[in-house]
Amino acid sequence: MKLGLVGDIGGTNARFALWRDERLEAVRVLATADFPTPEQAIRAYLDEIGQAVAEVDAVCLACAGPVRGDEFRFTNNHWRLNRPDFCRQLGLSELLLINDFSAMALGMTRVLPEELVEVCQGSVDPERPRLVIGPGTGLGVGTLLPLGDDLWRALPGEGGHVDLPIGSLREAELWRHLHGIQGHVSAENILSGSGLLTLYRASCALDGRETQLSSPAEVTDAALAGDAFAVQVLEQFCCWLGRVAGNNVLTLGARGGVYIAGGMVPRFADFFLVSGFVRCFREKGFMSRYFDDIPVWLVRAEYPGLLGAGVALQQAREGRQAGLA
Repeated sequence: MKLGLVGDIGGTNARFALWRDERLEAVRVLATADFPTPEQAIRAYLDEIGQAVAEVDAVCLACAGPVRGDEFRFTNNHWRLNRPDFCRQLGLSELLLINDFSAMALGMTRVLPEELVEVCQGSVDPERPRLVIGPGTGLGVGTLLPLGDDLWRALPGEGGHVDLPIGSLREAELWRHLHGIQGHVSAENILSGSGLLTLYRASCALDGRETQLSSPAEVTDAALAGDAFAVQVLEQFCCWLGRVAGNNVLTLGARGGVYIAGGMVPRFADFFLVSGFVRCFREKGFMSRYFDDIPVWLVRAEYPGLLGAGVALQQAREGRQAGLA
């Protein structure tokens, strides 16, 4: 395989790396605001690492949002991309665009054991789907299907926008408050960075408290410092993540295991591991025993999206198109 370039592009940052011999090299993180176009960002990246553009023959970019056709508009930044123009400007023979959480899912096939923290013990069923779910800027949900011979298909979807489930009277009260403000309440409305702040404000409104915290980081920091009300809010966040993850497991039959990914949960990993996540993950009435042997891991890998983009590019270059989605 010739030299490839992979990217994992979010709203604020674009992560780039070379993909050679099935490994990442020369990872760099650039601010999307510093560049008018992705082409210019890639040229700046290659200049920084001293790599000639002409030596790169294929690019795979993992992008937030549905990927269809030759035109792509990035969800959370100002970049736009036209596939033929992109290839012409960079002299490429190949550009592969995949959904960012499809890349995240494929990245799970390459994470190292030491990059996974066990949340629930269990046994992997190698023939069944695996669920990848991660709160960050939004809520990403992906499905990983094993196809045999170390070939994987990552199914893209918009599972973060399903209805927020209700499993307790407190959750019903919170949902009713949110619905009165915004109408439809999706899982992502709570299970994301901005969602944690929304949950904090809704909790304050229900309990007649004045809001004192103004960012998701402040809510998390206050909870980790022992503030009782912030602890309650972060605990509710973990419980709702458990309910949404459990619903997805039942829908997909994801007995291959569950990966908790994304940028948020690793920041409060110790809190998460003793939270109500596991209880709410399994709390499914007469189907609760279904979860007894399903493993769950918290992902602490640094660049799983880049790894997944590399896997997608590798499978495409080897003609194993079934692995791409």
